[in-house]
Amino acid sequence: MSDSLSHIAVLGAGAWGTALALAAHGAGRQVTLWVREEDVLADIRAGRGNRFLPGVTLPRDLAVTGDLAEACKADALLLVVPAQVLHSFADSLKPHLKPGQPLVICAKGIEKGSGKLVTEVAAEALPGAALAILSGPSFARDVARGLPTAVTIAAKDDLAARLQAALGSASFRPYASDDLTGVALGGAAKNVYAIACGVVEGMGLGENARAALLARSFAELARLGEALGAKRETLMGLSGLGDLILTATSKSSRNFSFGAALGAGEKPGAALAEGVDTAPALVARARSENIEMPIAEAMADLLSGALPLGEAMLRLMSRKLKAE
Repeated sequence: MSDSLSHIAVLGAGAWGTALALAAHGAGRQVTLWVREEDVLADIRAGRGNRFLPGVTLPRDLAVTGDLAEACKADALLLVVPAQVLHSFADSLKPHLKPGQPLVICAKGIEKGSGKLVTEVAAEALPGAALAILSGPSFARDVARGLPTAVTIAAKDDLAARLQAALGSASFRPYASDDLTGVALGGAAKNVYAIACGVVEGMGLGENARAALLARSFAELARLGEALGAKRETLMGLSGLGDLILTATSKSSRNFSFGAALGAGEKPGAALAEGVDTAPALVARARSENIEMPIAEAMADLLSGALPLGEAMLRLMSRKLKAE
């Protein structure tokens, strides 16, 4: 089933894009990595590696290019750009996309302003693409090192199975799904809740508090997922609960580490914490569906400066007691 997808292009050479390129290469595919930054492209071509993924050696037969049109000649495209620039990048991509060409969204987030999931943004901006989404509990460095990783690939018809066959290997195991909404939502919301769990860690509130927050965070995610038509088994799976557990409990998580620094009274840079932009968008989308998400709301208010740190946790702990 993977024969028609023998050439994979990864659009975006950050840590995650580079790791996915290595995963596709490990699965025996011809791989082209599109690199936006000229200095990164020069370093890779000179054999110095990628500064976004230091210490990782790239195979010599992994092709790199700065030419988007050249990269888009591949059989399938893995789109690895931040969620907040997805729409603008789609405009650049559109002239090079072939009708029905598989396009796998590998970003996690919700578009600010519109409240749209990444799959909804891509479907609107690139109506001719055969859309899929890849998400799950996966740190880039582990994938790049060939450590065992399982993710979800969601698409309609037989595309998920074709991508599963094309990208799967002994160390990278994709599970197929047709629930694009559930996969997109799980990947976005977990970053917000990872910040919240990091705040609990940074404030020294203990492991009991973090476990309770994690459980209630998943309950919020499930409520919104049901309203949007996501499948509960998707949210209970790799791209939902699995990704939430990894991101909200590990110091290797940018969002958890950001929240921990925030909880400790520091002022961390928010550039790499995707949950900062996702929090208000997640809340806005929930409100449009009349879904209550008190943890996400508290994080959005905390991150905007509308709610002091101590009051954020007090607001959550003083909510009316009710049945679980």
